[in-house]
Amino acid sequence: MDLPDDVLYEIGDEGIALITLNRPHEGNAITPAMHKGLRKIWRDVDENPLVKVAIITGAGERHFCTGASVSGLSTEGEDSAMKQGTMEELNHLSPYQNKVWKPVICCVNGLVNGGGLHFVVDSDIVVSSANAKFMDTHTSVGQVGALENMGLALRSTLGTAMLLTFAGKAYRMEAERAYQLGLVDILEPDPAAAMARSRELALAIAENSPAAIRNSKQAIWGAMEQGYTRALESGWQLLRLHWGHPDFDEGPAAFGEKRAPKWNSDRNARR
Repeated sequence: MDLPDDVLYEIGDEGIALITLNRPHEGNAITPAMHKGLRKIWRDVDENPLVKVAIITGAGERHFCTGASVSGLSTEGEDSAMKQGTMEELNHLSPYQNKVWKPVICCVNGLVNGGGLHFVVDSDIVVSSANAKFMDTHTSVGQVGALENMGLALRSTLGTAMLLTFAGKAYRMEAERAYQLGLVDILEPDPAAAMARSRELALAIAENSPAAIRNSKQAIWGAMEQGYTRALESGWQLLRLHWGHPDFDEGPAAFGEKRAPKWNSDRNARR
């Protein structure tokens, strides 16, 4: 895969993909080239049968991602042309924006600002180091805080979204507070411990039925998109769809025989 050096992608033998935002000299800020690279990566995560779980993190121990790279912004050329596209055409940073239905763990190793919040609010599980801080400076530089800020309201509380959005550069939320509000799911003392816990969790998730997880993820995220009644109906259809998959029989059989299950990685397989 042709990727910029500023974003790293590796797949381990256990089926765990590691995505690293690799611009520590500029707070792992996102460039247009990284945006394109991430779109390719997320597509591979979702379609590559070797990948079971993905972890996204930042290089170093100071910053996870500080948003868009100021040095990469332009009012002319490609960056200007991008402003004419639709939301779906232009936004491919996060797993949710790319319709990735495999589990994604966001391992926060430092400061998160602005566009970096996309990865936090659109991942499935957030593991954070205690040194991390969360902020949003859109309004401080005259920009609208919208997509990731709306995700903040859904992921944690309305007040969290309003506080970070309105206060801008004047407020940095501590990781402990983010954990109390539900923005962070697991809190670890330092970046190394956060990555170790993320890998441990990923390995545990990788032991479960890929097809069952995929349908479960679609059902749960669907509840965030639809009214409760419609979400329940969609979830019921996904549940019934899985009845025809080989893993539906394999799980109980393995449990009864006291052995490790042999999952079928083909999401379209039928029993």
